[in-house]
Amino acid sequence: MSDIPPDLTWERAAPPDATGPGPWIEIAFGAGDDGEAPVYIRETSDPDNVVTTNRRKWDAFVLGVQAGEFDHFVEGVQDEADTTAPENGPHA
Repeated sequence: MSDIPPDLTWERAAPPDATGPGPWIEIAFGAGDDGEAPVYIRETSDPDNVVTTNRRKWDAFVLGVQAGEFDHFVEGVQDEADTTAPENGPHA
């Protein structure tokens, strides 16, 4: 982990009303503004396990998510969440 900058600003990918420790995914953007600038990804339950990619690949992934290219990975997940959420919870 020595090649991970210690001064990164981690952004948590969690719903605004989320409480508790997660686990949540966190993203940090490294120095640089070109396509090769590093992007760091970790999970709150294992913050020492950091995956690194670059901005070009991260942007392509985000565009793919927005376009629905990964929806097949979560088929049925929303239905399951709806049956376990409280009536007045965030999914109601």
